[in-house]
Amino acid sequence: MPLFGKKDSAKKLKKDGKDNEIKGPSIEEKYILKELLGTGAFSEVRLAESRENGTMFAVKIIDKKALKGKEDSLENEIKVLRRFSQSVHNRLDETNDNNSNDKDKERLTHPNIVQLIETFEDKHKVYLVMELVTGGELFDRIVEKGSYTEKDASMLIRQVLEAVDYMHEQGVVHRDLKPENLLYYSRDEDSKIMISDFGLSKMEDSRTMATACGTPGYVAPEVSTLFLS
Repeated sequence: MPLFGKKDSAKKLKKDGKDNEIKGPSIEEKYILKELLGTGAFSEVRLAESRENGTMFAVKIIDKKALKGKEDSLENEIKVLRRFSQSVHNRLDETNDNNSNDKDKERLTHPNIVQLIETFEDKHKVYLVMELVTGGELFDRIVEKGSYTEKDASMLIRQVLEAVDYMHEQGVVHRDLKPENLLYYSRDEDSKIMISDFGLSKMEDSRTMATACGTPGYVAPEVSTLFLS
């Protein structure tokens, strides 16, 4: 999660029914939750195996109680991830995606953006089933390698810039790009890089964005001045 950042939306996750009863299948019906992969301020990530075909995924599990007051961040993250994912069945949003054809969904995917597969919700938690990325953070690999050659650095930055350019073409601004949010797809030396964590991202709506957000040390100078104003 970002170290700080005020969100642009005050929308809250929608409740289903008077007693907040959650309808639809549970995540346990479709996936076997396995070992812990990581933890955050409001969530944990676990390995998950599809009961249908054994495919492995990562599941981000968000505690609703811990997220109270920040629901708009999660809602926005899901909305953006849906835009870049092939097949998402999101039970947190009342928007009906059934009219979107497969070609449109495929057109909006990008090889350097982590995909959301589907979401689940129960009384206490929200589950985001994500594409499994196992190579670790760019930050950790920089520390491990000590330095990058100009060739390696240019190849990496090229991937990031192509993904960012693609996001901007689709009307999405990430707003918290940093080495910790850039993940290697695998442990291979030549693994591709993936952009993740869209909690502060925003769908562009032709208005000037003036919210001060991001992570200190990584924001652009012209943005950092907003934190002091």
